[in-house]
Amino acid sequence: MTDTFGSLAETVYQQKYSWNGEQWPDTCKRVVDHVMRPLLPELADETEKAIRERKFLPGGRYLFATGKKLHQTQNCLLMAVEDSREGWSDLMRRITAGLMSGAGIGVVYSKLRPKGAHINGTGGESTGPLALMQMVNEAGRHIRQGGARRSAIWAGLHWNHADALDFIALKDWTDEQQAAKERNFDAPAPMDGTNISVILDDEFFAAYHDSKHKRHELAHTVYWRVVENMLETGEPGFSVDIAENAGEHLRNACTEVTSADDNDICNLGSLNLARIESREEFARIAKLATAFLMCGSLYSLVPFSEVADTRTKNRRLGLGLMGVGEWLAVRGKKYGPDAELGDWLDEYAKSGEWANEFADRLDVSRPVKTRAVAPAGTISIIAETTSGLEPMFAPAYKRCYATPAGWKYQYVIDSAAERLAAKGIDPDSVDSAYSLAFDPEIRMEFQAWLQTYVDHGISSTINLPSIDQQTFTTSEFGHALIKHLPHMRGITTYPDGARGGQPLTVASYQEAKGSVGVEYEEVGNENACAGGVCGI
Repeated sequence: MTDTFGSLAETVYQQKYSWNGEQWPDTCKRVVDHVMRPLLPELADETEKAIRERKFLPGGRYLFATGKKLHQTQNCLLMAVEDSREGWSDLMRRITAGLMSGAGIGVVYSKLRPKGAHINGTGGESTGPLALMQMVNEAGRHIRQGGARRSAIWAGLHWNHADALDFIALKDWTDEQQAAKERNFDAPAPMDGTNISVILDDEFFAAYHDSKHKRHELAHTVYWRVVENMLETGEPGFSVDIAENAGEHLRNACTEVTSADDNDICNLGSLNLARIESREEFARIAKLATAFLMCGSLYSLVPFSEVADTRTKNRRLGLGLMGVGEWLAVRGKKYGPDAELGDWLDEYAKSGEWANEFADRLDVSRPVKTRAVAPAGTISIIAETTSGLEPMFAPAYKRCYATPAGWKYQYVIDSAAERLAAKGIDPDSVDSAYSLAFDPEIRMEFQAWLQTYVDHGISSTINLPSIDQQTFTTSEFGHALIKHLPHMRGITTYPDGARGGQPLTVASYQEAKGSVGVEYEEVGNENACAGGVCGI
């Protein structure tokens, strides 16, 4: 066992990233020895120490693939598709190669003619972008990402595409499809392996706010349809590409990395604010992390040659953050914009300067952008902190699961809550995704504020109460969002229970702390999580 890890972090590490009995220090050494030591040896030991102490963690692809024959350590691919037979077939070639190599994919379909449009060459009618999206979704269902895990896919369509309203409703599953998903998570449903977003540009905001604009009515119709869905099902979200970011509508699967260039690629790693003691240390770790990702842009293989060409042109880095929620809580701060945090983020924003310095030393192209806040799911579990910019989800949970003797549940305490309690802070007093769910504008405001320090985007999901428990109206939510949306690069939501069986029920820290490890009988839960053991 790796004695510095809690049990969940240890389990995730051993299952996903450890090679042949490796312990955590072995993995850190393997990653740095292959990626960084050959190129910047004078920084290798210090960077290895930062990773070992979990103050900086490279993306999971680095931990998993470094040292392998197929060492594709960069993450998702960003793609566009052309409106032709060749464009469709070329996209399928690229997504197949990408998914098989372990990459997630994001595709924008806005160039495709709408469903029913005339095809000059054959005299027939186009099946439209939604048909191709569903082909890609089905490819992801059967390929499995890298042969090892469920594929990560994103699809985007511009707000003014003729098929936009049908796109908004694409994941409105029937009651039968929803029930099948609850019985078996792998049961098929439309676009169930794909996240979707409506893309907003400068014209959208001009049309929305100008009643005389020729597309004013369309802008309002699209916007409010999406808002209604966000509150009920959580899909689609919005992607925003305006002002200096105009044209950067291509996205990775989690949407934090953006590009205007087809066949671009992510390069991710996250700084763990919760484990860093001072602004000065944070600046140093951020510089080391930037150097590591620059080396990674030279080390990583890519799935096809066009990606290599775009990478050479753009050399995008995605240096992100995690532990933001814990950093605030430990200092007794509310979840929201904060002057001290802003001082730290001023150091983070220097990553562009550092990247240029290392690019010149390595004699490679300078990165066009360097910062992107990814969700950092399993990486934040290993780091044992809050993910991305998210608050702690809840201090504790009741986790239900099926056994031969019937439904049972156990209490689980969030690892960040345990550390807060050890420092004398009551975890139940800390802002959490659950407690903030009834006032979503707090999350919007904080994301918009933090975006000012990030040159790519931020991937963050705003948790909401279920549609029948929401205390705010659709109008209140929508008017709050339109105020903050121009200052964000995107937004997604998740209403509680929107996609079926809930494995977790929120509990207080006080309720859970004396009951961890005890199995209880779940009464009256015969239909919960009917597929078996539930995951999240």
